[in-house]
Amino acid sequence: MSNQLDFKELSADEVVEKLQVNPSTGLMTEQIGSRQQQYGFNEIPEKEETLLSRILKRFWGPIPWMIEIAGILSAAVGKWEDFGIIMILLLVNVVIDFRQEAKAISALKLLKEKLARLALVLRDGRWSEIPARELVPGDVIKLRIGNVIPADVTLIDGAYLQVDQSALTGESVPADKMTGDIAYANSVIKMGEMVAVVTGTGLNTFFGHTVELVAQAEKHEHSHLQKAVVNIGNYLILIAGVMVVLIIFVGLYRHDSLMEILRFSLVLTVASIPVALPAVLSVTMAVGAMRLAQHQAIVSRLVAIEELAGVDILCCDKTGTLTKNQMKLEEPALFNNFTRDDALFYAALASRVENNDPLESPIFQAVQHSHIQQRLSDCEQLDFTPFDPVRKRTEATIKFGEDSSRIVTKGAPQAVLALCDDAVVDETVIRQVEQFAHNGYRTLGIGVRSPDESTFHFVGLLPFYDPPRDDSAETIATAKRLGLDVKMITGDNLAIARQIAEILGIQGKIRNHTELSEERPTELLLIADVVTETLYGRLKPDATSDEVRAVAEEVVNRLEEQLRDVRPHNGFVRRHESEIVRLIEETGGFAQVFPEDKYQIVDRLQLNDHIVAMTGDGVNDAPALKKADAGIAVSGATDAARAAADIVLLLPGLSVIINAIEESRQIFGRMKSYAIFRIAETLRVILFMTLAITVFNFYPVTAIMIIILALLNDIPIMAIAYDNAKIEPHPVRWNMREVLTIASVLGLAGVASSFLLFFILEEMQFSRGLMQAILFLKLDVAGHSTIYVARTGERHFWERPFPSLKLLIPALSTRIVGTLIACYGIFMEPVGWKMTGYIYLYATVWFVFNDFLKVAVYRMLNRTKWLLVREHVHEIIK
Repeated sequence: MSNQLDFKELSADEVVEKLQVNPSTGLMTEQIGSRQQQYGFNEIPEKEETLLSRILKRFWGPIPWMIEIAGILSAAVGKWEDFGIIMILLLVNVVIDFRQEAKAISALKLLKEKLARLALVLRDGRWSEIPARELVPGDVIKLRIGNVIPADVTLIDGAYLQVDQSALTGESVPADKMTGDIAYANSVIKMGEMVAVVTGTGLNTFFGHTVELVAQAEKHEHSHLQKAVVNIGNYLILIAGVMVVLIIFVGLYRHDSLMEILRFSLVLTVASIPVALPAVLSVTMAVGAMRLAQHQAIVSRLVAIEELAGVDILCCDKTGTLTKNQMKLEEPALFNNFTRDDALFYAALASRVENNDPLESPIFQAVQHSHIQQRLSDCEQLDFTPFDPVRKRTEATIKFGEDSSRIVTKGAPQAVLALCDDAVVDETVIRQVEQFAHNGYRTLGIGVRSPDESTFHFVGLLPFYDPPRDDSAETIATAKRLGLDVKMITGDNLAIARQIAEILGIQGKIRNHTELSEERPTELLLIADVVTETLYGRLKPDATSDEVRAVAEEVVNRLEEQLRDVRPHNGFVRRHESEIVRLIEETGGFAQVFPEDKYQIVDRLQLNDHIVAMTGDGVNDAPALKKADAGIAVSGATDAARAAADIVLLLPGLSVIINAIEESRQIFGRMKSYAIFRIAETLRVILFMTLAITVFNFYPVTAIMIIILALLNDIPIMAIAYDNAKIEPHPVRWNMREVLTIASVLGLAGVASSFLLFFILEEMQFSRGLMQAILFLKLDVAGHSTIYVARTGERHFWERPFPSLKLLIPALSTRIVGTLIACYGIFMEPVGWKMTGYIYLYATVWFVFNDFLKVAVYRMLNRTKWLLVREHVHEIIK
């Protein structure tokens, strides 16, 4: 019954009859339950990984293999305590990784639920929006421009649809659909509005059959941040590998036990590898996504959070993002002795409340609480012709009382003027329309005639204005403080765009979309300039040079105005790509843009090493949203735009986007802190171990101590996703030179402090076992301190933002555990509380020293950076 093939040859009436549905009322409640049971939900079931598979895969891979081999070698030489601790390390990593993955999966499920596609469905005689997954065969639904068709359907009522089904059928040209035609699930409606009946859902659709037949390759997407962190992981593994090889060669040279050398080397390698890296990434992204959801920004592609941190150019739509998307009616321009009340009265008669048209709603609001409402209640709309792109106007036949009637029309001023026959009024109206347009207003013309007249009387012009949102100017100022260049990209006319840009303080000239063309009329403007100066100078020899220049500039400006809406032909000289990029960078935005212009703007900015965020809401915005580093579908966006976007906003306005960018920069800060901490710790431990073994023939800590240190370090670092982080005042990207320099300095300082303590203990003639326990305690305490040094960046550790409790509690807890292990001698000789106090004091002194050292290195790097910039500027000036 629900197979689309069953309905392909049937007419609309036959389909309705076969599905046992009344098109005027839709399905009844009692029908829906049985069909839901029979056909299930309207969704393609996702193949979920089993719980056992998710657990077992964590014991498989390079890092688990090394831990497992180290455990086997410990068992082989009878080191059962070491074997037990190594197995605990393996299990802890498995549990942490599994738990964080479960959190990420849960968060993504919640976000997907918020992004669930809706369908406008007729049930029990009432239209309502329901989740598309609840549709069943026989449901009557309404399809509109921008919708993604939620199921296979047969069209049963309406004029026509233009459907883009290229993703399903490969057709490059949108298909025109009429009553009786079928339309497939996941096609995009480009034009039109029709009513349809659902014939296939879920796997029983054309798309569903395709999914069953084709195994789709999973798309792996890696952002700049993920690539950087993976590179850091590889760098650490390389360092560990070199050090371990050195230890093995020295051990073999000294004729140490091969089994012991291999076991220790494996343990040291495991401790140096960023085992927590995947878990830190996943939990940080998931937590960030949930925080953005609290700001009503739903993330559909997690890596977009990372990209937002580096966004330096934000291309945003005007309507609904910078403005309220609620048209406001200004004072009308009146003609032929009609009054303001007449203009509003006839405009209301040529409109319909149920259409919810953005230009008609202000008209009804204006008449709602006035005596005009009484006049309207005395009228009856006998016939109504809606607006269409060809006629560009509405028309209604109105009955006044018993015997009188009028025909009223409302629409584009030029379309209404064409129905009138008054040349004097025509000229006045055209001038007024131009004046309104210059001031940034949209206008509707109103006309009226009696049935026995052949032409209309022009009543007046209604000017409309979409005012800026109350928070837009302040939000743009905030964006500037964050180092963002906000550009307005709009399809509205140039005058409106420039007026809004001026009100909001958007810097840079707003240009027409034609200036993006590689062909330019510069040569023509230059010729006009020269010819005008020459002719005017010859015709008026007594004119001053300033007067001649002013006339020439006026001619050039008027010619440029005329050429704005004309795309130059191939006879003009082509612009260089860099010139167009520079134009886009310097401008405040573009008006009257087409979808291909938006795509071109994003593409060219990306080629010039910008990270670009783009907002959009329509079907035609989808390519630009997909192309952008961070595509943002604004509130009220079509299904197609939401599907193409990385982030979907549930509230209107620009402030939501700024909140998302601030959150992403905090996430970046946390990841950078983790990178510096992890590199510094690896260098600190492995360099100290390697040098102590190769130079002094002394193992500073045992294999089991290394395992415990790795455990105590990995557990608190998981909480870095919940830490407080500073919002940087500029876009942030990975500066590996800076990260590696800071981490290396901190790591080498740690090595120096460890060797200084080693020499002190040697001088005091402590036993080797006790020295190892003391060095273990020092490495544990100092390692936890490095977290607080790394997290504050260029600032000192006592400056805001302070660590969050979610970071402090696990960090302090693991430090206490490490202290108790050393103090009471678990798996080692006991250190005692007195020595523990000395070690804490020693580590604190070095902690403060490391913090000042870090700040000094940051300042040195910044000074070097500014010197390089200044030299570059001097070279450009020369």
